[in-house]
Amino acid sequence: MATFFGEVVVAPSRAGLDEEEEAREETPEDREIRRELEKKRCRRRGAGEIDVLWTWRSGGRAEEPLVCSRFIVAIGRNAAAFLSSFILDSVCWEVVGVVKLWNEWCRTSNTTNVLPTDSFCLFYRLISDPTVLLCQCSCYVAEDQQFQWLEKVFGSMQKEGLQVTILSTCPVADYKTQESTLTLASPFLKALKTKEFQEQVCCPLLEQPNIVRDLPAA
Repeated sequence: MATFFGEVVVAPSRAGLDEEEEAREETPEDREIRRELEKKRCRRRGAGEIDVLWTWRSGGRAEEPLVCSRFIVAIGRNAAAFLSSFILDSVCWEVVGVVKLWNEWCRTSNTTNVLPTDSFCLFYRLISDPTVLLCQCSCYVAEDQQFQWLEKVFGSMQKEGLQVTILSTCPVADYKTQESTLTLASPFLKALKTKEFQEQVCCPLLEQPNIVRDLPAA
């Protein structure tokens, strides 16, 4: 349970549920749709398998975790465009990795020569400080692929001393407030944080009953 509203808490994961337990909660229509999607992914990229490819590793050894002090993740086209315009528009960064996946809304190619396109989720490192990493994820990550995305991306990094910042956007129409959204200054910035984050937050916390969804929430 959260100690205050706006704190990020870890929800119980459904990743470990077996197929029988999932089947009891699904309707026949849900099962049919899920089977058809799985068939399509099997024909394309191994049932929605996600591949994380790193072109750089700490110490040059692939089995060692990446040494990372700050990891900034921009999820969605607006957040990714913000990184491109205000942070990545310089020679201080270099591409060091990519996430490749296939789903109904995102089809990445098998090329190893990655470019900053909407089809890829790219990783950058700060040349002056290689422990600072950015992730520009403008491609769609399906709901049933989010756990695998997190597991593979963060499984490559050391966890001790790691500070993670997530940037994402949502339509103003989805923002829940007592005042009219027509009078709100747009865009505006709100924050969620964990209890481990002790630094000063740069903007007001997100008010009830607003929540974060999809990959940013994961």
